[in-house]
Amino acid sequence: MSTIEPDPPAQGNASAPAAQDDGMTWWYRLLCRLAGVLGGISCAVAGLWSCITVNPLNIAAGVFMMVNALVLFLCEAPFCCQFIEFANTVAEKVDKLRPWQKAFFYCGMALFPIFLSFTITTLFGNAIAFATGVLYGLAALGKKGDAVAYAKLQQQKKQPDEEKQVGT
Repeated sequence: MSTIEPDPPAQGNASAPAAQDDGMTWWYRLLCRLAGVLGGISCAVAGLWSCITVNPLNIAAGVFMMVNALVLFLCEAPFCCQFIEFANTVAEKVDKLRPWQKAFFYCGMALFPIFLSFTITTLFGNAIAFATGVLYGLAALGKKGDAVAYAKLQQQKKQPDEEKQVGT
């Protein structure tokens, strides 16, 4: 009697399961991508606006904001960067990162221009990019547990204590 073994996964789909087991639903992943694209657009527009000045710190913050926009587009929407050859490679590597790593990276890169030049333009321009990091941070926290699972966990913790009391 022979057993039927499942086919090994194809080489092209090797990264697909890794991206799927981060606990995010399809609509939340889509929301994070959309926030990344909108964050990139807001960083690019506000960065361009910040560069129209004579203050060198505002110009530097505007350049960093435009670089942030490029990074957000590369990571979240590589189809927007078809002229860059390595865009799909960068997007695949970023998809393999855990949500807390993306949250730390996106929030950090959104805060840098604000610390460089604290103006309303840099603050509002990086707000959506920072919100993208917050969304990934919330995904890293995971889903809220249900009351039944919590009660079972508490019951299991109490059980050894009751056995110790009965034994003495």
